[in-house]
Amino acid sequence: MQVFKSFYQGFINVGFWLGPVLLLGMRLIWGYAFYQAGCNKFDDIDKVVESFAGLGIPFAYYNAYLVAGVECIGGLWLMAGFMSRFAAALLAITMTVAYLTAHFDAVAALWTEPSLFMGEAPFMFWLTSLLVLSFGPGMFSIDALFKRFVFKQE
Repeated sequence: MQVFKSFYQGFINVGFWLGPVLLLGMRLIWGYAFYQAGCNKFDDIDKVVESFAGLGIPFAYYNAYLVAGVECIGGLWLMAGFMSRFAAALLAITMTVAYLTAHFDAVAALWTEPSLFMGEAPFMFWLTSLLVLSFGPGMFSIDALFKRFVFKQE
């Protein structure tokens, strides 16, 4: 029984150290992808405005700039781990709106055909945002440095 306990405790320890590395990887990969998506929207903002208007999004012009800005700045903040939960909340809201407008068929089929939902473009962006919102950015982040040195918490 002691062997099992030791093995299991070692497994827990590996998971404890793997979590922050996983969060860092997701933040870097998907934060950069958010940043790129926002920059691409700014590069062709007229097309984005037209797309938003076609989806029935109110104030399409202003919302196109808002979404592009949230994706650019939020992506940078996600990569750095700066104001991560705030950025993740804004990005999750943005991806939820994307699902409910441009990908509504996938949302409607969530319980009958979940692979359709998971196969849509916003899925990994949305999932990463929800993970960072829920668990924080991990120990390899500016937020962790603030927590440790500014707010004096371990």
